[in-house]
Amino acid sequence: MCKIKFHQLFVGLFLLAFLASCGSKKKIASHKTEEKKEGVAKTTQRNSSEREESPRGTYANVVEEYVAYFSTIAQEEMRLYKIPASITLAQGILESGAGKGDLTRRANNHFGIKCHDWEGDKVYHDDDRSQECFRKYNDPKFSYRDHSLFLSGRRRYSDLFELDIDDYEGWAKGLRAAGYATDRLYPKKLIEIIERYNLDRFDSEVLGKTQRTRRIVETRETNSYIVQKGDTLYSIAKRNNISVETLQNINNLSDSNIAIGQELVVQPTSN
Repeated sequence: MCKIKFHQLFVGLFLLAFLASCGSKKKIASHKTEEKKEGVAKTTQRNSSEREESPRGTYANVVEEYVAYFSTIAQEEMRLYKIPASITLAQGILESGAGKGDLTRRANNHFGIKCHDWEGDKVYHDDDRSQECFRKYNDPKFSYRDHSLFLSGRRRYSDLFELDIDDYEGWAKGLRAAGYATDRLYPKKLIEIIERYNLDRFDSEVLGKTQRTRRIVETRETNSYIVQKGDTLYSIAKRNNISVETLQNINNLSDSNIAIGQELVVQPTSN
């Protein structure tokens, strides 16, 4: 009888130990599952944050938001330094990618002004050469002020200030002639931006004039995007949830070559 009871006791203890071991393993497995779920949640939250920082809507919407925010600053610079607000805004839009460019995000530098004799904060950014030095500002408005000082304080731009202050076409061409930009299409790009978004209305407001009659660039019933530095057909297609082939077809492109400043239709209308 003693042997039987001892055997039963031994079996009972063995079963208890086995069940305790299984319970422990289940807890470990459950803990690992929770850790895995938490990792997915963190990843989702990070990706959600990245999506919020990515450009939303059409390029035209982004530009309109930029103009709404910076037009008052550009007008103040026009009053103080006699530079057309339309030109300042168009340059800011073109050179900063409407505020979405990497340099602009990192340094509040809307005009790509390099360090030169700058004694303030600096950032390094690939441009004509690798890791060139650019000025960094605490606030975008200081970038606008530096742009005004840059143009008004250099002799090579002095002829621009002999032009009518609302002659944005003359200013656009004069900037390129004075060496501000090497791109031969630079004046054309500025003028197109000014006329597409009716930026010369801000010049007229400063001067207290009725806006002069001019040709208005037709607004297309399509969503379009202006190619920025570093863009590829693949990156543009991915950002707009279409295939590269579709992007090529709706823009009549025979290959993948695109140019900075080129306008691409990224979402044609149902018509």
